Amino acid sequence: MPGMKLDQIDRNILAQLQEDGRMTNVELARRVGISAPPCLRRVRTLEEAGYIRGYHADIDPRELGFEVQVFAMVRLHSQAEADLSAFEQRCRDWPLVRECHMLNGEIDFILKCVAPDLSSFQTFLTEGLTSAENVASVKTSLVIRCAKDAPGVPFDVLEERLNRSA
Repeated sequence: MPGMKLDQIDRNILAQLQEDGRMTNVELARRVGISAPPCLRRVRTLEEAGYIRGYHADIDPRELGFEVQVFAMVRLHSQAEADLSAFEQRCRDWPLVRECHMLNGEIDFILKCVAPDLSSFQTFLTEGLTSAENVASVKTSLVIRCAKDAPGVPFDVLEERLNRSA
């Protein structure tokens, strides 16, 4: 089971950093109950192992004038690996696409997009997304409001699973 290579302290470090990635190493060490030097070593090991992919500020898009958030459900003509990879690369190049997830089922990809206004999104939709090579269809849903936007993973669920399997 994933997460089993990590001990309780490592998982606690990850949970604490997920909640507040800006805390000092001294504060993190205090919260997880170890001294600062081994805490820093553990954090570096977690970074090197890929458990920590980076540190980011949680920016409010609306405060910066990005009033529109849209989920676009994209179906492709071809699902050959080369075509899927080409579409994923195209998504990485579009600034308005903030997330791109390949799905199984009727829809091939779901994209989370942000735009300053509907006109900007419509331009992207018609001149970029729907006219892109291999795109068969696009259905969009405008976000009205967000009730939850939690980062990362639920560590309490992970701990419960680990405790049951122990």
